[in-house]
Amino acid sequence: MDNFVLIGVFVTLGMLFRRLEAFPADSAQVLNMFALYVSLPALILLKVPQLSFNREVLVAAVVPWGMLLLSVLLVLAAARAWNWPRATTGVLLLVVPVGNTSFMGVPMVQAFFGAAGVPFLIIYDQIGTMLIFATFGSLVLALYGKEGGLNLPAVARRVLLFPPTVALAAGLALRGWPYPERLVAALQDVAGTLTPLVMTAIGLQLRWRLRRSVLAPLGFGLGVKLCLAPLAALAVCRLLGLQGLATDIAIFEAAMPPMVTAGALAVAAGMEAELAVALVGLGIIFSFGTLPLIYLLL
Repeated sequence: MDNFVLIGVFVTLGMLFRRLEAFPADSAQVLNMFALYVSLPALILLKVPQLSFNREVLVAAVVPWGMLLLSVLLVLAAARAWNWPRATTGVLLLVVPVGNTSFMGVPMVQAFFGAAGVPFLIIYDQIGTMLIFATFGSLVLALYGKEGGLNLPAVARRVLLFPPTVALAAGLALRGWPYPERLVAALQDVAGTLTPLVMTAIGLQLRWRLRRSVLAPLGFGLGVKLCLAPLAALAVCRLLGLQGLATDIAIFEAAMPPMVTAGALAVAAGMEAELAVALVGLGIIFSFGTLPLIYLLL
C-alpha cells in the first residue's frame, strides 16, 4: 500500500500548490498534457509487448462496452423519471460512461495489483474507454452540445492520431522484438513520471462548488459510476465464471471516477458546467474510499 500513500501525498501537494502564486492557473492542464503525450505512451510501449492474447484480454476489452450500455440505459431512465434538463442529461451521458481509466487507473492498479495488472489496464483503456469517448462521446456532443454537428473524419483522425493509440499500435507491432536494455530503462524512467504528474494535477483541480439543483443528478451519476457499474461488472463476471487478474482489473477499472477530459468537454460544449466539474472533482475524492472497497470484493 506504499503506492497508495504516495498517491495521497501527490494529491495533497497539488492542493497546496494551488494556493501558491508560483503555479499558474493552467498548471494542471500542462501536467495532464505532458502525461498524455509523453508519460502514458511510454508506459504503453513498455507494457503492451508483455500481453498474451487470450480470453482474459477479451474480457478486459468487452467490460467497458457493457458499462457503456448499462450507464446509458440508467441515465436515460433517470432523466425521464426526474425530468432533468437537456443540458444535465447530456453531461451525465458524456461523463458517467467513461472513467479516468488511464491517469487515475494506472497509479491505482499499480498500488493494488502491482505492475502485472497494467497491460490489462491498457487494453481496457484503449480498446474500451478511449474508443467509447471518441465515438459515443462525439455523438453526445453533437446531440446535446450548444454547437452540435458530428464530424466523422475529425473523429477518425482524433482516434488514429491520439498519442496513446499510436503507442498501442507501435507496441503491438513490436511484440516479437525485444527492446534494447537502454530503451527499456529510458521508457521506465519516463513512464515513472505518470503518477506524480497526474496525481499532482488532480490535486490542483479539486474544487468544492455545489448548487442544490445539481445534487440529485450528481448523486445519481456518482452512484452509478463508482458503485453500481463495478458491482454489476463483478456480478456478471462471477455468474459467467470469469476469474483471474484480467477480470479483476476490468472490474476495478469500471469503478474509476469520471474522466477529466469528458468533464472539460461537457463544459466547453455548453452543458451543465457545475455538474460536470462536480462529477469529476468529487468523483476523484470519493473514489479514494470506494476503490479500496471494490478491491476487497474481488
